Amino acid sequence: MAASKKAVLGPLVGAVDQGTSSTRFLVFNSKTAELLSHHQVEIKQEFPREGWVEQDPKEILHSVYECIEKTCEKLGQLNIDISNIKAIGVSNQRETTVVWDKITGEPLYNAVAAPVSPGPSVPVAVVPSGSSVPAPGTSSVWLDLRTQSTVESLSKRIPGNNNFVKSKTGLPLSTYFSAVKLRWLLDNVRKVQKAVEEKRALFGTIDSWLIWSLTGGVNGGVHCTDVTNASRTMLFNIHSLEWDKQLCEFFGIPMEILPNVRSSSEIYGLMKISHSVKAGALEGVPISGCLGDQSAALVGQMCFQIGQAKNTYGTGCFLLCNTGHKCVFSDHGLLTTVAYKLGRDKPVYYALEGSVAIAGAVIRWLRDNLGIIKTSEEIEKLAKEVGTSYGCYFVPAFSGLYAPYWEPSARGIICGLTQFTNKCHIAFAALEAVCFQTREILDAMNRDCGIPLSHLQVDGGMTSNKILMQLQADILYIPVVKPSMPETTALGAAMAAGAAEGVGVWSLEPEDLSAVTMERFEPQINAEESEIRYSTWKKAVMKSMGWVTTQSPESGDPSIFCSLPLGFFIVSSMVMLIGARYISGIP
Repeated sequence: MAASKKAVLGPLVGAVDQGTSSTRFLVFNSKTAELLSHHQVEIKQEFPREGWVEQDPKEILHSVYECIEKTCEKLGQLNIDISNIKAIGVSNQRETTVVWDKITGEPLYNAVAAPVSPGPSVPVAVVPSGSSVPAPGTSSVWLDLRTQSTVESLSKRIPGNNNFVKSKTGLPLSTYFSAVKLRWLLDNVRKVQKAVEEKRALFGTIDSWLIWSLTGGVNGGVHCTDVTNASRTMLFNIHSLEWDKQLCEFFGIPMEILPNVRSSSEIYGLMKISHSVKAGALEGVPISGCLGDQSAALVGQMCFQIGQAKNTYGTGCFLLCNTGHKCVFSDHGLLTTVAYKLGRDKPVYYALEGSVAIAGAVIRWLRDNLGIIKTSEEIEKLAKEVGTSYGCYFVPAFSGLYAPYWEPSARGIICGLTQFTNKCHIAFAALEAVCFQTREILDAMNRDCGIPLSHLQVDGGMTSNKILMQLQADILYIPVVKPSMPETTALGAAMAAGAAEGVGVWSLEPEDLSAVTMERFEPQINAEESEIRYSTWKKAVMKSMGWVTTQSPESGDPSIFCSLPLGFFIVSSMVMLIGARYISGIP
């Protein structure tokens, strides 16, 4: 029985899916695209101070080892031979920045400061320059906006009639991308400066850090990235598909620390793991696929035709539309990016992208900061109890507003509150916020492409929430289509790995791609109601803007009594209240 089960499985392909909140390793059947087994490990986001977000690269790497080990154990329990795993792909959170020492293999740097949603306080270290930075060994995650002042300084050096950064990269000058984070590290962290001077430093996004480590690290690890991840650094020319000398000089980045840029589907190196028996069982398996998470989801959704689009609902929300071999530049705040290049000799495909910084993160905020839910799944139950936000609107601009506004001064607001509003209405408003933000991106994409989408393909963890999916169909007023197998990001990485030259166990020819069953959500409200709700949302967005400046909160006394008139008013009011209670005889 076991032998026959192994025989029909055929070649297997593994995928590392490394995201902002968790790491997973998944194994697929390359002939049917069936998910056979997986394991997930949550990873920490740390907030050393208000406006700082970081993650530990070593924790991320160890989570990958653990996921590989546990998945191999599960496959063994299913009587599946792990020697059938013929390739491994990597999908990763993109702009997250890592700098490490190629001699020791240790991360070198500390995170950079800028306003983002605050979290619990932990100790910080002080570097010799006097700058306060978190303890070494952390990475600057994509949500982090701590480099806003760096961006403002750099923007003054770009001629108004020649935005060469956007024309070469397809990206606006923003804290969102890796170059400014790397610039800050070079300016502020002595360990990074010294390693660069001594030719010991390597830079990369998470894919580079993982591939280098998994292919041997200090013992011959391969320092590379793929075109999709490179295109998110602001150092990569998306037309020539090379690191750009002018961009590197503009940001002051030494080109020798950058990884080699490869296609999204080719053999980069072989697995070399000695950390555990189970994970070590994949020794020698080629790592042959690499895609930034959103490109991986586009491939996993099989959006290979011009005009096909997908939206991934994770920590953030990311809507990508395949524009083919042509770079389409947006007039409405969207990004032009590399979609994929599935082979060294294969053509490159581009995409328009709109990103919502806070999607699943707003659910986590309701759970961890407000405590109105104990688990993320509870939000669907709360929203279902009321079926409406009752006029309450929630703009979760914790880190500013991304596409199509790109407004870092915005901050989160909840408005339209009445005495009737309760936690159920706020929960419903949080789900609506994800849908409204997606509508804004889709509207911009329709204007740029000139062809309105007839439906939206969706994936990501939040798509299991049926109320969210129905709300999305209502607010977009087009059908929302969800694959029955939601792991499209990992599937895309596995497809790229299995299709690589020298592996060849996964065909990407249209006639060979497995048909995927879909769940479809149709709009259930009338168009007029949809538009009224959307226009009210846009009013709320306007009210969220202009809340902060780049002035450091440390520059002045945060106490309310730093304003003498305000302090006098508060103290005198307290005295009057106490006096009134005494005169009236209230105990």
